[in-house]
Amino acid sequence: MARRWTKDEEAIYRKELYSLYATQNKSIGEIGKELNIPYQTVFDRIRRLGIKTTPEKKLRYQNRRNDIQLPKQSIRLAEFLGIMLGDGHISHFQTIVTLGTKELPYVQYVQKLMQELFKVKATISVKKSGYRDVYIGSTLIAKWLKEQGLVENKVAAQVGVPKWIMSDKKYMEAFARGFFDTDGSVYNLRFGIQISLTNRSAPLLLALQEILRKLGYKASEASAYKVYITKRRDVERFFKEIAPANDKHRRRFDKFSRRYPSG
Repeated sequence: MARRWTKDEEAIYRKELYSLYATQNKSIGEIGKELNIPYQTVFDRIRRLGIKTTPEKKLRYQNRRNDIQLPKQSIRLAEFLGIMLGDGHISHFQTIVTLGTKELPYVQYVQKLMQELFKVKATISVKKSGYRDVYIGSTLIAKWLKEQGLVENKVAAQVGVPKWIMSDKKYMEAFARGFFDTDGSVYNLRFGIQISLTNRSAPLLLALQEILRKLGYKASEASAYKVYITKRRDVERFFKEIAPANDKHRRRFDKFSRRYPSG
């Protein structure tokens, strides 16, 4: 049982803790480090002294960070939203992009992009399967991305493309690049090359079809959760102008181009 304080001790502790917790707005963890006492001891003292707890006012409340910068509309943000609507995921606390076992250069590309947009470190973690997550822990970013139209379950919500992306050619190209890099494929047909973009959200797939057509590509009708580009001239222009950043796609395109040179 804790020793009973004298009135003088109680007054000293109350003044010290009130200054640190209420006036300086430090968290219980920060106070513990400053006073070199355990987190729980700080919490017990605050309650014992009758100081009202206000965790929602703390800078790190529920993983909230004060070092985040939220980006404005830009080509790079359009690309990132394409990535998120491809292989991204939002939880209450994290923004995550999950990529395959053979995509390390692109993993690093996404990490750099996230850091450039939000001005904080993005972490790479490797799963037992070999897949890699690139993520930033921040309720602020997660909430902001939801305000941009992203959701936790893209298929259940049948998410679409943010409207501002459709307003500018460069935004549409960047969005298509980000989406294709994460949820696109390039493969050979019997006498040529075809690319596809895949998603189970019908509004998103139809928006991708609209984007491609606005950019001058002969995109197929949406079928089996895919939109295709098959015309050889369009496929070549896609890799030149959209310029996918994921090396695995570029390698496959180069391989098939050598196999089926254009006439």
